[in-house]
Amino acid sequence: QVQLVESGGGLVQPGGSLRLSCATSGRSFSTYNMGWFRQAPGKEREFVATMYWSGASTYYTDSVKGRFTISRDNAKTTVYLQMNSLKPEDTAIYYCAAALYSSSWPTRYQSDYDYWGQGTQVTVSS
Repeated sequence: QVQLVESGGGLVQPGGSLRLSCATSGRSFSTYNMGWFRQAPGKEREFVATMYWSGASTYYTDSVKGRFTISRDNAKTTVYLQMNSLKPEDTAIYYCAAALYSSSWPTRYQSDYDYWGQGTQVTVSS
């Protein structure tokens, strides 16, 4: 069993920044591909970013490229999402997820992931 706990969400003005964290409990964290998804009000959950288990590769949805950065600290078993130049359309609940068994890359589909966090709210508004 792997537990994921997100933190770092909040209210920020357009153009501002936030860094989300996702702490995991798994002993084999360094072997998981990790991802971030988001769900805006009235919309389906969508892919945001993913990082390969080794950290060698990352993949982003087009709408966040150049603004968001996913990273991981295997020693702390934590994955991060640095979000810059935030826009109102980035408002959503953000979820991190762990893919233990997926052999596909990029791991951008919800079905690729085995464990999910409870989510953290990000609101971008003036």
